[in-house]
Amino acid sequence: MRGCFITVEGVEGAGKSSNLDFIHHYLERCGKRLVLTREPGGTSLSEAIRALLLDHRNNEITDDTELLLMFAARAQHLAEVIRPALEQGKWVLCDRFTDATYAYQGGGRGIAKERIATLEQWVQQGLKPDLTLLLDIPVQQGLERAGLRSTPDRFEREQIAFFERVRAAYLEQARRYPERYRVIDASQSLDRVQQSLAEVLTEWLVQR
Repeated sequence: MRGCFITVEGVEGAGKSSNLDFIHHYLERCGKRLVLTREPGGTSLSEAIRALLLDHRNNEITDDTELLLMFAARAQHLAEVIRPALEQGKWVLCDRFTDATYAYQGGGRGIAKERIATLEQWVQQGLKPDLTLLLDIPVQQGLERAGLRSTPDRFEREQIAFFERVRAAYLEQARRYPERYRVIDASQSLDRVQQSLAEVLTEWLVQR
């Protein structure tokens, strides 16, 4: 029996790291065999691509190069980690996936959705998440939270208008795919966010 594929999305400062741990442990308590991974990354090669993409010194990376590197990392990730785990009946919990590409490279960079969709079909061959949890937060609040962390990477150095476009693209994706998207108000306290996540996951598991 094929496993389930769950992704967690959100702009900078939405609290993905803390809430991924919560979701991971929640699903394990429900008896699910789980693989926790991330994008870009998840394999040795994909992590090397991630390092290139996030390094703030790589200002010469063009938008098209960025997009192609994202899908190159994703192709390797799918081949090495995601597809094998799902075929073994394991559940995959992934920190970002292709919705992030539509948000960051599509909304943020302005690359046409049709071009992204072509690469999505080529690389994924129809594979999509079963459930996407969008941790939604006003951009300014998220950036203030993110600013308390380490030195900003290449994406985190973008202007606020970039992240406003990213957030708008995420919300557009949520409206477009309501059957798999669940939007969580991440501007709340961590306890309240995790209570909302538990409610969503409980309801979703019952429906499966």
